[in-house]
Amino acid sequence: MTTLTEASVAGNDDQRDANKMMIALDVDGTLVDHDGHMSVPVREAAQAVVAAGHEVMIATGRSLNATLPIIEHIGIENGYAVCSNGGVTLRVDSGLADGYEVLHKATFDPGPALRALRKRLPSAKYALEDEHGNFLSTERFQDASFGVEAIGVDFQTMLEATAVRVVVFSSENTPEEFNTAIRHVGLAGVTYSVGWTAWLDIAAAGVTKASALEQLRGRLSIEAHRTVAVGDGRNDIEMLTWARRGVAMGQAPAEVIAAANEVTHSVHEDGAAHVLRSLLR
Repeated sequence: MTTLTEASVAGNDDQRDANKMMIALDVDGTLVDHDGHMSVPVREAAQAVVAAGHEVMIATGRSLNATLPIIEHIGIENGYAVCSNGGVTLRVDSGLADGYEVLHKATFDPGPALRALRKRLPSAKYALEDEHGNFLSTERFQDASFGVEAIGVDFQTMLEATAVRVVVFSSENTPEEFNTAIRHVGLAGVTYSVGWTAWLDIAAAGVTKASALEQLRGRLSIEAHRTVAVGDGRNDIEMLTWARRGVAMGQAPAEVIAAANEVTHSVHEDGAAHVLRSLLR
């Protein structure tokens, strides 16, 4: 583990074209703070790296509609993005009517996981992103990462849907109790990650930010040693180990920092800007 400094260098300016990087950036806790604010230094550094011609892409747990404003904010007009923790991959193209097209969606049957969790966590709130981009939820569950207003449904309706992403949140359990419950459930046939609080994200088996990024790396013919990733959450662990240069934010949990090659400053100290500026040297 090394600590990132302003002296970190990705390559000389005259080698920039030959050393084009694929740079994957988490959003919440990385580009924006937990109030959803992106600082001026972070925005300007991200815009500069985009302008320098690197393949900069958002890789987030956010759904599509909550990701698009970030893409616009940092100036990506043509490129790619990974949403819903790898469940949705976008091609961004300002020439398209919507400004993007969906390249891939990884769907799964949420029924077995939902039934198992409901038995263990009966008071938890549940939400599901379906194959059409709608969010279905119980108990008026809403979160900014959904990007759309969730539709209230009964639990049986959720069981019968085809899912891209399932979210479980418990306000009545401590994170430790929540983690214990999940371990006892023994989720099978899906990929999942636990957030900062009693929050669980579930995707199709084998689907992570890293799996989607690897598909894009192959599509773009970028060599593996030219990959960079920056993140702060447990859903970033696979992405940080996938990248040749995986950078954890300073406030990241210990297991996230352990998965990274470097640690930068926290989101409140513009840690992402430090990483991004290092790629311009």
